[in-house]
Amino acid sequence: MSETRDRIVRRAVQEIENGMNVNLGIGMPTLVANEIPADYQVLLQSENGLLGIGPYPTEAEVDADLINAGKETVTAVAGASYFDSAESFAMIRGGHIDLAILGGMEVSETGDLANWMIPGKMIKGMGGAMDLVQGAKRVIVIMDHMSKHGESKVKKECTLPLTGQGVIHRLITDLAVFDFTPSGMVLVEKIADLSVEEIRARTEASFTVSDGLKVY
Repeated sequence: MSETRDRIVRRAVQEIENGMNVNLGIGMPTLVANEIPADYQVLLQSENGLLGIGPYPTEAEVDADLINAGKETVTAVAGASYFDSAESFAMIRGGHIDLAILGGMEVSETGDLANWMIPGKMIKGMGGAMDLVQGAKRVIVIMDHMSKHGESKVKKECTLPLTGQGVIHRLITDLAVFDFTPSGMVLVEKIADLSVEEIRARTEASFTVSDGLKVY
């Protein structure tokens, strides 16, 4: 894992509390599974029908029939359960998922999320993302702050098709952590290497700064 991804994943793990039911989105969020403290009783849910995902398997543990929603092989913890997609989405839509940690392509200053398609380039289908941003009790988005072209992915308005409007509670990037409140987007944490002014220069969205700003 790169230093940037490691930083984001380690910060995202801090959002998980003991006893939670958590859904990890496809991509970088799946890396969170390997970092959850061993003494936590957390059940990770996958939309394709598994509650109780464990860490990624070793070569000896690989079971080709045991996969997550991203088609990656996984393990199952003691007490895990298997079910069909209807049951899985009933859990999500019924508000039984405490926390969803999802990847993002773009996030707006009002908490909109775009993460399911890039017209003409990446069209995989929406998967469970649209259900998760509406059904999970808390939605955390993790992503790089800048695109590979050096453009801010934290926008005034999303330019890509939306997954949900005003659905994000917290955004964690490699540079900062933002909360979305009724009064707007708030910077609550930043990395030590950058000043607030430097983060503003890398952020298209407008935001205020928390009086209790922390360094992570």
